[in-house]
Amino acid sequence: MLCKRSMMLSGHRTSVALEPEFWDALERMARTRGIGLTILIARIDASRDPARTLASALRVAALSEWMPALPPAGNGNRQE
Repeated sequence: MLCKRSMMLSGHRTSVALEPEFWDALERMARTRGIGLTILIARIDASRDPARTLASALRVAALSEWMPALPPAGNGNRQE
């Protein structure tokens, strides 16, 4: 089930729908950094590839934080 949250980013109101587990991971990331969740999201938004949606960028950031053994997100090619 997705949980939708609304926030102001760069002076614009936006909504993001993520699974509760991702919201929890992002909240922990923000606490670890001593910043608010909206500030963390704004930083991720500012640094994301424009081809990636904000929701996708947030999921990737959460995975990268909590699963550091994962390779960085690249062009989407997978090696199997």
